[in-house]
Amino acid sequence: MKAIEVPQIAGAYLFEPAPYADERGFFCRTFDADVVRSVGLDPDAFVQDSLSRSVRGVLRGLHLRSGAGEAKLVRCSYGSIFDVAVDLRSGSPTYRNRAFFELSGETQVTLYIPAGCAHGFQALTETADISYRIDRPHDPAEDVTIAHDDPELAIPWPLPVTSMSQRDREAPSLAEALQQKGR
Repeated sequence: MKAIEVPQIAGAYLFEPAPYADERGFFCRTFDADVVRSVGLDPDAFVQDSLSRSVRGVLRGLHLRSGAGEAKLVRCSYGSIFDVAVDLRSGSPTYRNRAFFELSGETQVTLYIPAGCAHGFQALTETADISYRIDRPHDPAEDVTIAHDDPELAIPWPLPVTSMSQRDREAPSLAEALQQKGR
């Protein structure tokens, strides 16, 4: 497994495993504490694992946490997704930068998203399972949602949106969300 810096988002990394494939399928390590530690992250900081399943066209996000924020490791364990990270850390050298990725069950690449960055994705396959490893317990009072179609962000979602939560449909613009949270 190797760590690759994401130049568009300071402190973000892709962790690329080396799957072993044969006639049975494949096997790969999806988390390695030593590799995570090698880029200055504390592998023991992650306290919660979650999983979501989406169908083709479903869009989730853009989400982030107020307060101290929330760092996460995101991996598509089955299917594929169009994944988005937006740096909303006001002191960051990459403030307001966006980065786009295709994460898939074929590659098992994991994206590390630093606290203070918004995250969203759209399922590209009939079924897409997304695994999250999060660095602090979830507190719904800290949830922040930003409109996926905010023109300031101009995210090129690859498919028509087939479904999204009510919270995501009613999300404020980036400017309104930042103003509400005092950023």
